Amino acid sequence: MMPTVKGGQLKVLTKDQIEKIHYVSLYVLENVGVKIQEENALEILDDVGANVDLKTQVVKIPSHLVEEAVKKAPNKIILSGKTSEYDLELADTNVYTFSGGSLVYVLDLEGRHRLATLKDLEDLTRLQDRLENPHLMHCTVIPSDVPIPGCSLIRYVTTTKNTWKHTFADAEGKQGVRDLVKLASIITGDEEEVRKKHVFTTCSCLVSPLKQNRESVEVIIEAARYNIPNIIDAMPLAGGTAPVTLAGLLVQQNANILCGVMIAQLVNPGAPCIYGSAAGIMDMRTGNISGAAPEEGLIAAASAQIAHYYGLPCMTGIGLDSKIPDQQAGYERGINFLTHALGGTNLYVDATGALEQERLCSYEQVVIDNEILQMVYRILKGIKVTDETLAVDVIEKVGPLGTHFLSQEHTRKYMRKEFWFPDLTDRNRWKAWEKMGAKDIRERAREKAKKILKEHWPKPLPKDIEKDLDRAAREAQKRLLKTQK
Repeated sequence: MMPTVKGGQLKVLTKDQIEKIHYVSLYVLENVGVKIQEENALEILDDVGANVDLKTQVVKIPSHLVEEAVKKAPNKIILSGKTSEYDLELADTNVYTFSGGSLVYVLDLEGRHRLATLKDLEDLTRLQDRLENPHLMHCTVIPSDVPIPGCSLIRYVTTTKNTWKHTFADAEGKQGVRDLVKLASIITGDEEEVRKKHVFTTCSCLVSPLKQNRESVEVIIEAARYNIPNIIDAMPLAGGTAPVTLAGLLVQQNANILCGVMIAQLVNPGAPCIYGSAAGIMDMRTGNISGAAPEEGLIAAASAQIAHYYGLPCMTGIGLDSKIPDQQAGYERGINFLTHALGGTNLYVDATGALEQERLCSYEQVVIDNEILQMVYRILKGIKVTDETLAVDVIEKVGPLGTHFLSQEHTRKYMRKEFWFPDLTDRNRWKAWEKMGAKDIRERAREKAKKILKEHWPKPLPKDIEKDLDRAAREAQKRLLKTQK
C-alpha cells in the first residue's frame, strides 16, 4: 500500500449546513429532476418507481429511493497498482494525488508550446512514475498523432506500459468500458481479476445543469456491471452552468452525482463509485473558467465533506489558470492543493503538470508540483506531541547556559522525522546560490526532468503481454474507425 496522510482538518461546512444541502438536493431530484439521455437507465429508474417522462427524458426520483440506493455504495475502495506497494486505499480522509490528464498541449523541455504527441504521453508517464507524486496515473495528454476514435485505448496501453502505479482510463461509452476490461484482462490474465482487484479506474462526466448524456450513462452502467471504480464527475461552473452562489452550485452538483451513483447501485449494489467534483467558477470579466480561484478551493473542501457525509470516496480538482511555470502557478498550486487536502479529498486530480485550465501540461511544472505537494504533505502530518518530542530532558541538558542543540543525540534522531528536506527548492544565500549557477526553479526543474527521462525506465511488462496489449488496442481502434466512416 502506498503511504499517505490524512486530511480533513478544514471544515468549511457545519453538520447542519451539510444536511441542509442534502435535503435540498433531494428536493431537486424529486421535484425538478435530471435529464437522462440513455434508454436503459430510464427503464431501470422507471422499474423502481421513479417518475420518468420518456418524451423529455426528465426523471424525478423520490427521496427514499435515492437514500436507499446511495447507502449501498462502498465507503472504501482499494485501487491496485501492478504490485501491492502501489495500491491506494480510498477511505476516510486519506489524501492521494492524481496526475493531470487529457491535456491537449505541452510546454516541452526546450520551451516549445505545441500539440502533444504519443511520445509526450510516454515521457510524461515515465517522468511521473519516478516522482513521489502523483500516486495515481492519468493518461496525461491526448496525442495529436493518434486518431480520436479509440484514442483512449491507445492512451491506456501507453500509460500502463510506462508505470507501475494505478492507472486511470477514459471510456468511450459502453463498448469503451468493455474494451478496457479486455485490455486489463491481458495484464491480469483473467477478467475476474479485473472485477476483483480494481486495476484501472474510469470516469463518467456529467453535464451541468442536471443532465447526463448517453455516453456518460453507458459508462456508469457498464462500469457497475464489471465492478470497475467509476468517478461520477460533475463539472459545474458557478455563474455559468450552475448558480453563482457556492451553496447553490453544491446543491445542483450533489443532485446530479447522487443520481449517477443511484443508477450504478441499481445495476450492481455495491458498485465502487467515487464522488467527483471538478467544479470551478466563471470569471465574469473574461467568460473563462477559473480552476485556481479561492472559491474553487472552498467548493472542493465542501464537496469532500458532502461526499464523506454519504460515506463515498471523493475526487476533487481542476487545472491551474497560469500558462507557464511561474510565480502564479506556484501560489495557485500551493493554495489549491493545501485547501483540497485539508478539506479531506481522497484524490486530488490534475495535481501535477496541468496548466491553462486543463489544456496544457508542462514538463517543468510536473517536477515543481511534486515538490509543492511534498511540502503540503508535511503540513498534513502535523505535530507529534509525546514525552520524547516535548524534549524536556534535552532542554534541561542544554539549559540557559548552552548555545545550540546541534550536538544533541535527540537532534540527530529526530531531524529527518521532523523536517522535510527539499530536492528542488534552493535554501542557500545569495553568494552560494550565485556560485552554483544562479539557477531559478524552472532551470532546476528542467535539469531534473531531463535526468529522470534519461535514466528512468520502469520495469517492463513481459514482452508477450505488451504485444497482446498493443495488438488488442489497435484492433479495437480499427473497428471504431470503420464505424466512423
